[in-house]
Parts: sequence; C-alpha cells; structure tokens
Amino acid sequence: MTADPLFSVNQMTVKQLSLPELVEACRASGVRHVGTWRAPVREYGVEAAAQLLRDAGLNVTTHCRGGFLTALDTDERAAAIDDNKRAVDEAVTLGTDVLVLVSGGLPAGSYDLAGARERIGEALVELAPYAGERGVRLAVEPLHPMYAADRCVVSTLAQALDLAERFPAEQVGVCVDTYHIWWDDRAPEQIARAGASGRIATFQLADWTTPLPEGVLNGRGQLGDGAIDLRYWRALVEAQGYAGPIEVELFNDGLWARDGREVLAETVRRFAEHAG
Repeated sequence: MTADPLFSVNQMTVKQLSLPELVEACRASGVRHVGTWRAPVREYGVEAAAQLLRDAGLNVTTHCRGGFLTALDTDERAAAIDDNKRAVDEAVTLGTDVLVLVSGGLPAGSYDLAGARERIGEALVELAPYAGERGVRLAVEPLHPMYAADRCVVSTLAQALDLAERFPAEQVGVCVDTYHIWWDDRAPEQIARAGASGRIATFQLADWTTPLPEGVLNGRGQLGDGAIDLRYWRALVEAQGYAGPIEVELFNDGLWARDGREVLAETVRRFAEHAG
C-alpha cells in the first residue's frame, strides 16, 4: 500500500531504524513526510541528515523537541534557552518550519504549576522572536495531565493557547496531538479557537490503549488499537483550515521490538483504515 499523501511518520514511531534505513522504508511505502527527533539527527549529523532527507525527496514536517523551560535556577534557565535556540537552528538546517515544544515539568521541590507555566511564557519572550526571524514556528504541545509533574505543566489546549496567543501566530502556535487531548471535552472548542487565530502548527495522531504500561511514557497505541475516534479529530482540525501533513508519533515498546519496516508499513495501513 502506498501512503496517503498527507501521512507523515515521526522518527520515534520506528526509532529502531537508522536514518538511512528510515529513508529506505519511506521509499518502499511511498511515505513523503517525516518528523525528526533531535537525538538521532544529531548523532547522524544535522547537516548530513538534512542532505540525506533532501536527496530522498522527504519533507520534514516537524523537529522534536525543544522546551523544558520551567527551571528555577538562573543558569539552568539560560542553558535551556541556549539549547532551544540550537534546536531552532537545527530545524532551519533540516528545512522544517515547526519546532515542537514539550514545556517541562515541575522543578524539584516545587508545587507551583502556575508559576512553572509563567516561566514558559517568559522564555518564549526570548525564543519566539529568535525562531520567527529564522522562519520557524514554535509549537507548544499540551501533554496529558499524567505528565504534568515531570514532563509538561501545559496539560490542555486552552493552556497552550494562553501561552501562544501572547505572540504573533507566525512565531508561536500549538501542536494538536490526539493522544494528549482526546479526553478533554473542551478540546473541540479550543481547536476552533486555534484555527480562528491560525495557531494549528502541526497535527499528530496516536491511539489510547489500556492498560497503560509501567512508566506510561511508552504507552501510545497503534492507530485503531484504542479508544480514540481518530477520524473525528482529523475532521475537527481540517474544518479549521489545517491542510498540512498528519504525523503519526508512537512511543511503544512493543512496536520498537519489531522490524521497523513492518511497523511503518502497518502504520501506513492503519492510517488509511482509521484516519483516512
């Protein structure tokens, strides 16, 4: 089966594949778009990765991830800002205009969620213009509330938009990821809010399966294996004018234990069956 023209595979979905192997698997499945992750790209070499992807005719939909901007320590905050600027520069080299931000959890010993969110806004004051000047939009991604303590104090689209709307839409938008927002009955109206202001920077799919694995981070289900009506969410986003690639991002130990080429081919089929 040839992939839907809008299908994009996030590199983490098949992280067992090296970058050259991913390129070959995309070619075999007719995949036109990929979302990259910083660690494997930097290991391969950012310039070399960009050349490899360009030569293969692959469009980079997003680069993941920036963020982790909630530290209280002054030196740690400065280091995070510098690292996010490097991530923006990597996105430019790779030819993508979207850098996804996972904002960061509560600092050790802190209980102040509101304060942590405000520090994200303070960091964006410096990062948003830097990204915008380079043609990159920062996509604030809300993560499911179970990640609020250690990974992301931004838990809803409303919270993400409250941050993004402080800045021009071409500098800061949001990432709409079904895995993280499907439970929220306010999410549809927030998608409309994001669409009205041109803030939907990227759209990602993953399914919600239970029971969640120990540690929960690697619990994103293959499309069609869980509780999320993926076509419904796609329709909501597209009704607000989003017409870009749709990225499938799966963190799943079971999928990673399999042959990555088979996983990619299966994901292409599942996308057609459950989100096409």
